[in-house]
Amino acid sequence: MSLYIGVMSGTSLDGLDIALIELDPAIKLIATHYIPMPDALRIELLGLCASGPDEIARSAIAQQQWVTLAAQGIHVLLDQQKLKPQDIRAIGSHGQTIRHEPARGFTVQIGNPAMLTELTGISVVSDFRSRDVAAGGQGAPLVPAFHEALFGEHIGNRAVLNVGGFSNLSLIESDKPVAGFDCGPGNVLLDAWIHQQRGESFDRNGQWAASGQVEPTLLNALLGDPFFLTQGPKSTGREVFNLGWLEHHLSRLPGFLAQNVQATLLELTVHTIVEALKASQPRTETLLVCGGGAHNAALMSRLSALLPTTQVSTTTRHGVDPDWVEAMAFAWLAHCCLEGIAANRPSVTGARGLRVLGAIYPA
Repeated sequence: MSLYIGVMSGTSLDGLDIALIELDPAIKLIATHYIPMPDALRIELLGLCASGPDEIARSAIAQQQWVTLAAQGIHVLLDQQKLKPQDIRAIGSHGQTIRHEPARGFTVQIGNPAMLTELTGISVVSDFRSRDVAAGGQGAPLVPAFHEALFGEHIGNRAVLNVGGFSNLSLIESDKPVAGFDCGPGNVLLDAWIHQQRGESFDRNGQWAASGQVEPTLLNALLGDPFFLTQGPKSTGREVFNLGWLEHHLSRLPGFLAQNVQATLLELTVHTIVEALKASQPRTETLLVCGGGAHNAALMSRLSALLPTTQVSTTTRHGVDPDWVEAMAFAWLAHCCLEGIAANRPSVTGARGLRVLGAIYPA
C-alpha cells in the first residue's frame, strides 16, 4: 500500500484542500480534510498577487502561516485515519500561486516545503511548475496527465473541465496524447464582483447570476481580450483577469445593473469553455466537471444547454468527488516525482519535452 497526501490551495483562495490517496496501483481517494482560509491570510495572499511594499518579507510570513494551517490539517487527517507520519510516503504540496507569468519565464508558488516537512515529519514534494516553465512550457495546467490516469480508460472522446478560480480543460481521446489548456476565468471574476457588490464570497448555485440578464455589448468587449484569441498551449492567472480588468471595461460601458454584470461574467466563463472545447475536440461525448464550479447550478445548466450532444456531468458520475480532484492530483504528482515519472505533457504546456516535476524535501 502506497499512501500520499495532496495539499491544494487554488486561485479562489477559499481554503486548503487536503486529500489522502492510495496507489495500489489504482488511484483511490481514502479521506479528505478542508480548512477555510482565514480572512486576514486570504487578503494578504491576494495582495501578494501584485507588487507592493515589503513584499518579500510579507510573502515569507504569509507562507509560514499557510504551512502552519496545512500541517495542522494534515495532523487532523492522520489522527482521523489512525495513521502515523511514517505511514505516508510523501506530501504533494502545490502551495499558493502568487505570480504566474510563463511568458516572462517564471511562476511563483509559496508554501515553505522545508517547514512543512519539519512540522509533519513527512517528505514533501513541491514546486511542480518551475521545471516545465524552465523547459519552455506554460507550467500549467498540470492536471491533464492525472485526469488521463484517473478517467482515461474508455473508448471515445472525453473532456475533463476544472472550474476553480480559472477554468482548464483536459482532452482525452483514444490513441492520442492528452491535450489541455486554460480557457480563461472560472470563478475568479464572479467571486470578485459579488464580493464587491454584495459582500459575499461567492455566488451560491449561481443564483445571483441567474437573476440577471446577459449584456451582449459587455460580453463582446470582454471576449475581445487577446487571451481568448490565441490557441493552446496557454495558461493564465490573476495577472490578466482581475477586478481591475473588469472595471476597466465597465468604465467604458457604464450603466449596467450589478446582477446583469454577474450574468454576463457567468456567460463569459461558459462561452470561453464551450468555444474552446468545440474548437479543439468538436466531437466530445462526455464532459466531466470538477472544482468549485461543479456546484454552480446555473453554470452547469448553461454548459448542458450549449453542448446538447455532449453528456455533461460532474466527476461524481465516475465515482470521484469534484471537490477533491486537484488535491488528489498533487498527491499523484508527488508519487510521479519520487518514482522518476515524467508528469508534464508537452501537448498541454508546450514544454520542449517530458520532464519529472517537483523538488523533494526528505523527512
